[in-house]
Amino acid sequence: MRVLMLTSSYPKFRGDTTAPFIESIATHIAAQGVETHVSLPEHRELKRGAVEDGVHFYPYRYAPKKEWTLWGYAEALRADVKLKRGVYALAPLAIGSSFQKMMQLTAREKFDVLHAHWVLPNAPAAVLVARARNLPLVISMHGSDVFMAEKNRAFGSIARWCFDNAAWLTACSDELMQRALTLGADENKTELIPYGADAKAFHVQPQDAQRVRAQLHLRNDAVMILSVGRMVHKKGFEFLVRAMPQILQRAPNAHLALVGYGDLHDALKAQAHSLGLNGHVTFAGRVPRQEIPAYFAAADIVSVPSVRDDAGNVDGLPNVALEAMAAGKAIVASNIAGFPDVIEDGASGVLVPEKNAEALADAIVQLARDENLRASLGERARAKIRAQLNWDTVARRFVAGYARVIQQTGSE
Repeated sequence: MRVLMLTSSYPKFRGDTTAPFIESIATHIAAQGVETHVSLPEHRELKRGAVEDGVHFYPYRYAPKKEWTLWGYAEALRADVKLKRGVYALAPLAIGSSFQKMMQLTAREKFDVLHAHWVLPNAPAAVLVARARNLPLVISMHGSDVFMAEKNRAFGSIARWCFDNAAWLTACSDELMQRALTLGADENKTELIPYGADAKAFHVQPQDAQRVRAQLHLRNDAVMILSVGRMVHKKGFEFLVRAMPQILQRAPNAHLALVGYGDLHDALKAQAHSLGLNGHVTFAGRVPRQEIPAYFAAADIVSVPSVRDDAGNVDGLPNVALEAMAAGKAIVASNIAGFPDVIEDGASGVLVPEKNAEALADAIVQLARDENLRASLGERARAKIRAQLNWDTVARRFVAGYARVIQQTGSE
């Protein structure tokens, strides 16, 4: 079996934290014996070989200058709320170039299925190629694509056209799937496939955890609260920072470490300073992906305070939650999006209302004071990753779906 994927985001180099879930999907599908090819936009920082981890890469050029590569790689949206001005000018070039690249590849080699990640912006070009080559098309929705379709009537019409022309649709959370159905996706060909995590990758040595805690200048008795992600509105970091003064009143040894970068970095630092949190909050910045397991190991509690931002955008299922589960950590997450699909409140983590600093503080303080509860939640979370929410299981579900749509196409 041979699959050609089209994506607008992928880790630009080994260790990059841009859309690591797409890399995990591709590499684990390849590990199942599927010959996996990925077409992706050029980028000034893109450093991928022709073949890595069984995945074949085909960058397509769309911008006259490398400095203008704003398409994809989490750079098209400003703070994940609205498209940057230059993206509108680049859109026809990028979509046209992705179409040409896929037409070239499908003319040169025989593929069994096409797989577009994000219905917008990638599925329209993939639909045209699928129709031209008489190939089944799979579309996977990841969050921001459905948001854009909901907010713009023209985008919504394009998304419905793509849904109609797809053989199979997948969504990473039930909430995202329901929104896609509201937009016009066919429930008979739409399936929930949550992301996964690798329990082995997040089993690290104690000395790695100690090294990270030393780098953060934490005291031996400090309770480390970790939050990881791009610094954009929908991640909800402002509510976690707002909760810290309340946390420190009842758990004075608490320390928050924020790992990530993005448009709101400076604003969040200013907020922490204004709340008098100097010395209690560390902004660790961009951390190489291979170091992330050590940060999880160093943490006592992981918080994922995602929100629906003012524009209505919300995460599908942040992989950081699954990775925290794989690391066996106690998690406090918002009771929205894909979190209820993977976290059982009170058993494998704690779910709290979104945008509620008081509820965040209460849950974190309870865990900060109860080491046994942290351990119990972490053990159950890790067991769930091993049994259900791992990348091997996810990959097998995709491969089974590919086989099904290939068979359906052949029998028509």
